[in-house]
Amino acid sequence: MKIFIDTAVLEEIREVKELGILDGVTTNPTLVSKTGKPWKEAIQEILREVPDKPVSVEVVATDREGMKREAKELAKLGENVVVKIPCTEEGLRAVFEMNAEGAGVKTNVTLVFSPLQALLAAKVGATYVSPFIGRVDDISYDGLQVLEEIVSIYEIYGFETEIIAASIRHVDHVRRCAALGVDIATIPYKVIKQMYRHPLTDIGLERFIKDAEKAGISI
Repeated sequence: MKIFIDTAVLEEIREVKELGILDGVTTNPTLVSKTGKPWKEAIQEILREVPDKPVSVEVVATDREGMKREAKELAKLGENVVVKIPCTEEGLRAVFEMNAEGAGVKTNVTLVFSPLQALLAAKVGATYVSPFIGRVDDISYDGLQVLEEIVSIYEIYGFETEIIAASIRHVDHVRRCAALGVDIATIPYKVIKQMYRHPLTDIGLERFIKDAEKAGISI
């Protein structure tokens, strides 16, 4: 499973990259606004930091032609730019038409909450699809069940669209995504940090250090 970080904070991206596990970045207007930087400056910094990994950047237009214009401009920022387009009728039409035109824009159909939305995203040729599992949980439904159905449908029909599990809230979401065989999980910085922490690791390390001291091993 590929690991993307869901953030626009450059320091968080750099830290995960230096850990050696970063496969890509996803952003959205809300995440960018939290940096306090102008939108374009924040995006360009991220693209310079990870020039060889997918970086998802979201359109703000809601009409088909507006989304297409904006997507084509965003794609000019870098070869690794992936344009996030909402799963609406206008958004799906925009993705289909750009593919039919040979625009060469990589797309990430976002704000997906059902298997049928994911099916349509694959049918129009989205590069990626992003089901929001945490937000599905928020309305008292099982986001992981939705994700499992999407994985099954994609496997049955051999769709090339990659699934990005999004809106991940905790490490158990990540564990279950991996167990389902999801292509990608886009994970908040704080959850990535929690993934390699375990109280038994801390206890074991403390014991090893004490035993090493008793054995006269210099540290």
